[in-house]
Amino acid sequence: MDAPGPQVDDHMMVDVALSVLISARVEHLLLRDEAGRCSGLVTRAQLAAHRGGSWYSDRTRLRDIPLDRGPFTFDAAHLSDAEAAMRDRTLDVSPVVDEHGYTLGVLALTP
Repeated sequence: MDAPGPQVDDHMMVDVALSVLISARVEHLLLRDEAGRCSGLVTRAQLAAHRGGSWYSDRTRLRDIPLDRGPFTFDAAHLSDAEAAMRDRTLDVSPVVDEHGYTLGVLALTP
């Protein structure tokens, strides 16, 4: 498990989130809801693809775009079970959350 990296509120605008990704030189951002719990993970590729769509508006918020919203990997999960779930859902990265939904880190598959 790696450190969670940058976390942003899910009401952030897509353009701002893309700027944060580029500035932080990371491939993904973890999203938080109003209570600070993990509400999703968005990648640079997802943001770029969404931004290029005909439906895009500069007022589009992260919570309004399609992205992985869980279920996330729980901290008590066995590594083999977490890996199998990620492969089944074709995820390269999954947030690791505690029993209350707060982000502890991220689990990434290695090639």
